[in-house]
Amino acid sequence: MASSTYENFIHAFIESLATEKGFSAHTCRAYQHDLEEFFGFLKMNPEIQKAAAAASESVDPLRVDGLMIRRYLAYLYQKNSKTTVARKLSAIRSFYKSLVRKGLLEINPAEMIHTPKQDKPIPTYLPVDEMFRLLDSIQEDTLLGLRNRAIFETLYSCGLRVSELAGMNTSDVDFSAAHVRVSGKGGKDRIVPIGKKALKAVEAYRIQLLMQAGIEKNDKGPLFLNKNHTRLTTRSIGRILKQLVDDCGLISPVSPHAMRHTFATHMLDAGADLRTVQELLGHKSLATTQKYTHVSIDRLMETYDKAHPRK
Repeated sequence: MASSTYENFIHAFIESLATEKGFSAHTCRAYQHDLEEFFGFLKMNPEIQKAAAAASESVDPLRVDGLMIRRYLAYLYQKNSKTTVARKLSAIRSFYKSLVRKGLLEINPAEMIHTPKQDKPIPTYLPVDEMFRLLDSIQEDTLLGLRNRAIFETLYSCGLRVSELAGMNTSDVDFSAAHVRVSGKGGKDRIVPIGKKALKAVEAYRIQLLMQAGIEKNDKGPLFLNKNHTRLTTRSIGRILKQLVDDCGLISPVSPHAMRHTFATHMLDAGADLRTVQELLGHKSLATTQKYTHVSIDRLMETYDKAHPRK
C-alpha cells in the first residue's frame, strides 16, 4: 500500500467487508463512521498525534497501540453508553484483525482490551390488551387508514424488523399459504407465517389502492406505498406509529422495534419455544432471542405469586 494514511486503510477494510463478507451498505457505513471517528480523535489529540503520526497531517494506523485505544475509550465513556462503546471497540478490533491477517501487523492492539460489560435492559413491549387497543384504534375509512392498519397488523403478526417490512414487495405475500417471504439481515431470506387478520388487512388495502389509484399488484412493486405511490420508508413508518400511539392515548412509548419485542414476548408467554421464536425473528444467535425470556420469567413469577397457595 503506497500510502499509510488511515483513510486508505479504512477504505480497503470497508471494501473487504462488502465484497468478502457480504455486509450490507448500512453496516459498512456504521463501521466506516466508527473508524473515522477513532482516527479523528487521534489526529485531534496533540499528545497522541505526536506519537502516532507519520506526517503532521495524518495518523499511521500501524503505529497505534493499546494505550491509544484505551485513551479513546476513556473519552467515549464521558458521553456514551456501554453498548455504544462496545460497538466502537468492536469496529476497531475487527479493523486491526484484518491488518494482522494481511501480515501488516503482528499483534492486534485492540485484542487484549476488554469489551465493556453490557447492561441487559428488559425490552420494551406492550401487554396484549394495549397491543389490541392500538391496532383496533386505527381508522379504516380512508386509503391511508387501510394502509396503516395493514402495516401494523403485519408488523405485529410477523415480528418483522421495520426495514424488512418497508422492503417487502407484493410478491412476498402468499395469501393461499398464509406466509410472507422476508429479506432479513445479510440478505438472508426466511419464511414467516402471517395471521388471518393481517392478511385481511393487507388485502383490503390493496383492493382499495386498485380502486382509487388504479395500482395493481406488481411482483417487483412495493407492498406499502406512501401518498405519492412510491415505497414507504422506515422513517415514515416510525412517524405514523408515533401519531397513532398519541391518538390512542397510550402512555408507553412505542416504536416499530417495540412491536417486534411485543411479538416475541407474546409468543413466549403463550408457550412458543425459544428456537421457534428465534427462527421467526431471524436471529442468527439464540442468545439474541434469550433476552425476551427475562420478560416472560417476570410474568411467570408474578402469576406464581398470585396463584400458589403456599407462596
